[in-house]
Amino acid sequence: MTHTEFTSRARYRRFYPLSTRWNDNDIYGHVNNVAYYAYFDSAVNRYLIEQGGLDIHGGDTVAFVVNSQCHYLAPIAYPDAIEVAVAVKRLGNSSVTYAVAIFKADQQDAVAYGEFVHVFVQRSSQQSVTIPEPIRSALAAIQIQS
Repeated sequence: MTHTEFTSRARYRRFYPLSTRWNDNDIYGHVNNVAYYAYFDSAVNRYLIEQGGLDIHGGDTVAFVVNSQCHYLAPIAYPDAIEVAVAVKRLGNSSVTYAVAIFKADQQDAVAYGEFVHVFVQRSSQQSVTIPEPIRSALAAIQIQS
């Protein structure tokens, strides 16, 4: 992942508005790094639930995070309005790699960007399974074309 390739709004397919929270700030006066991962997780799972029909409470298939990374470019702080961007970089048989980024609501360049990898597993066995078709279709709809 190159620095400039995933820092522009134009690269992403879906955006979710969020507000930073008071408790996201750390002692240094900006949003702590762990909050960024929570923003990524919330946006990706919201997409899966709303667009792919993922049933996080009772479905046979769930998605586990197996890898994530974040590159921080500029600080954000409470009460910034932000948008979390989500796109699909790679769609495999049982896994998906997302491109994710955080933008201040009024800016074109990301304040942070990274990757987020889900492996889909059968809830009962926790063994990897093929991504269910409704979810695969939703993921394909936001896949970045090379």
